[in-house]
Amino acid sequence: MSDDAKVTLPDLEDAGMQADVPLAAEPEGPTTRVASDLEAVFDVPVQVSAVLGRARMEVGDLLKLGPGTVLELDRKVGEAIDIYVNNRLVARGEVVLVEEKLGVTMTEIIRAERS
Repeated sequence: MSDDAKVTLPDLEDAGMQADVPLAAEPEGPTTRVASDLEAVFDVPVQVSAVLGRARMEVGDLLKLGPGTVLELDRKVGEAIDIYVNNRLVARGEVVLVEEKLGVTMTEIIRAERS
């Protein structure tokens, strides 16, 4: 590349990020988002967990568990289960049976507050 073809870039440190660089205008009103807006992340793998309930116990009691042992959880029958994506609570749902396999129907989406 010859010296004639070099492009001079503005010094942004001295300009304080003002001057000749136009900023994108903020959209007015609500913006509509569609699934195709997320196309760049469609192939990103995530871990989805459906938590039926939890139990606390001492290690000694854990070692006594065996086949057929009933483990009491902190949820009641019919109570919504928690659905996590990458260890973040995103929804609640109900357990369903689909062609002899267990599944989950989402009944509530949890809107997380952004920090």
